[in-house]
Amino acid sequence: MTNTDGLIAQAIALLEQSKHTVALTGAGISTPSGIPDFRSPHSGLWEKYDPMEVASFYGFKRNPQNFYDWLHPLLTQMLDAKPNAAHLALTQLETYGPLKSIITQNIDTLHIKAGSKNVHEIHGHIREATCIRCYEVYTAEMALSNFLATGETPHCPACGGVLKPNVILFGELLPVTVLNQSRLQSRRCDLMLVVGSSLETAPAGDLPLLAKQSGASLVIVTLSETHLDDWADIVIHADVVDVLPRLAEPFLP
Repeated sequence: MTNTDGLIAQAIALLEQSKHTVALTGAGISTPSGIPDFRSPHSGLWEKYDPMEVASFYGFKRNPQNFYDWLHPLLTQMLDAKPNAAHLALTQLETYGPLKSIITQNIDTLHIKAGSKNVHEIHGHIREATCIRCYEVYTAEMALSNFLATGETPHCPACGGVLKPNVILFGELLPVTVLNQSRLQSRRCDLMLVVGSSLETAPAGDLPLLAKQSGASLVIVTLSETHLDDWADIVIHADVVDVLPRLAEPFLP
């Protein structure tokens, strides 16, 4: 048995004892589906772009086309992406195991596509877009189909204002209801499973510490180290698509 095998067995034991598990997922769960993360050397999105220019609300209002030029290839990748084995394993843990909810930093909606029911999208999602002038909300299909075809900034059919996808940009407040639910779940859980998150972005990155301080066990599954590794009960530095299916397997009918 390898060290990783032993750690997975320990994590399964914690899951079997758990009555209320919560998963916190980051970009690392979606990179196997072909969606780039933000910070990886050479491939991360911030290697080529200044996030405050292309992904801040100030930058968006000043030059929305700049934002949409950056978004176009990423949005295409997200819309084409399919849930991978790690997403599906979390759905299985929700259906057959102790997983009660998922808190995700991702906007790609892959947890929803995988069939997970109780998902808190703390940084928003790409299913809708909102006019920043009249606040009319449109489905992404209606709001962004022409943009995907032409690359041109989409505008509101009602008032002509610029449409913004319902994702949280730098400088914007997180959705209060989703944030409060995420904090509540973090306090209630007896086990938090961190999957593919660097835990570098607050306040999502602080939720595992909140769970730990509330008495929960903490399991971290990522390729790279995090600043909470020393706080965790179990840390598995391995590919999430290899680890998560093994964690879910004992609960399958």
